[in-house]
Amino acid sequence: MNVWDIVILQPMINILIVLSNFLFNNFGLTIIALTIIIRFILLPLTNRQLRATKALSTLQPKMQELQKKYGKDKQKLAQEQMQLYKTSGINPVGCAVPMLIQFPIWIALYQAIILSLAVSPEALLNLSRYFYSWATPFVELPLNNYFLGLNLAAPNVIIALLVGTTMWIQQKMVNPQNQDPRMAQQSMLMLWMMPIMFTFFSFSFPSGLALYWVISNIFSIAAQYYVTGWGGLSFGGGGPKDRESARDKKLKKRLYVEGAKRDESDGKTDSKEDSK
Repeated sequence: MNVWDIVILQPMINILIVLSNFLFNNFGLTIIALTIIIRFILLPLTNRQLRATKALSTLQPKMQELQKKYGKDKQKLAQEQMQLYKTSGINPVGCAVPMLIQFPIWIALYQAIILSLAVSPEALLNLSRYFYSWATPFVELPLNNYFLGLNLAAPNVIIALLVGTTMWIQQKMVNPQNQDPRMAQQSMLMLWMMPIMFTFFSFSFPSGLALYWVISNIFSIAAQYYVTGWGGLSFGGGGPKDRESARDKKLKKRLYVEGAKRDESDGKTDSKEDSK
């Protein structure tokens, strides 16, 4: 086995096996439980990513103003944008770093579920290579692949459609309601492309993996609502989280003050040029 298998994949498989033993050898419950556990462990990173994304969306009106003002001077535009990030206290890569940290864990969980759903003798033999000696007494092979009437080792239409639906809801909540036409076009593309793509994958992959995606999407929806409210998925009446937080109000106030200072500075510069 390589470093990836030893450090990440093997522990994940053994956790799945032991957890399944304590959950009545029900692999469906095991997938749900482990997905929730991992998402809770990664929740601080998830919240950090969501807050960074929300803060960047708050800057969009100011970014549009800068693009209109310095659109012909790319170097000046870049300087002003970096100054805006610095003034607002926002790191533009704050959205990407938490995602990069979480991504290997998601990949490992995906691989662990696929390997654990072994049904053929060859697949069972391959799975046995990953067992720790202390975990062997917990192993009951083959695993019980049935959950609520679903064969977790085979694709299922209903669970595949649930993957697409929950992912669409989560993507819709992320999309800001007010944005420039170019961003709106890109957001609309992502809104439909990702759910359709994962729904298509779910028609081909075992439904155990699709179950993981559904639970993960539901968790993401709950985390997104906690941080940003319904976002782009507005129901008119809104919710308690749709109101601006103190941090959002402070950021907007800071942006307003800095914008006023910048306008005042530009006005003085124009006056000096006119006097000359």
